[in-house]
Amino acid sequence: MRRNRKSLSPLGETEMEVLHHVWDLGRASVADVRERIAQQRPVAYTTVMTVMRNLAEKGYLSFERDGNTYLYAPLRSAGDVRRSLVHDLVQKVFGGSPTALVQTLVTDERLSEAEIERIRSLIDGMEEGHE
Repeated sequence: MRRNRKSLSPLGETEMEVLHHVWDLGRASVADVRERIAQQRPVAYTTVMTVMRNLAEKGYLSFERDGNTYLYAPLRSAGDVRRSLVHDLVQKVFGGSPTALVQTLVTDERLSEAEIERIRSLIDGMEEGHE
């Protein structure tokens, strides 16, 4: 019996990789993104094209035709996507508790002293803003 599993993220690993390249470039063709990915690993042009088309259908990218080339641009900022993905993660994995997420990060990840201090500074800054 096959169960219908729901992914933790609406975006796959390759989709996130492509989005990062489009965010970096601002506007990009399939060839632009493929060239950047190919510096790290082999990837087919058609794979990148399919992923970019899917991202446009999901509302993450827009596109316009420029001669024979389609140029893609982000519709959602990196920060907006991060916030949405973290919100979904907190809801699905941590039962809606941001505290449980932070506790897991702090206790299970090997944080450097600098990272711990940065987290403390962020929290202190938030507390000062609420006074």
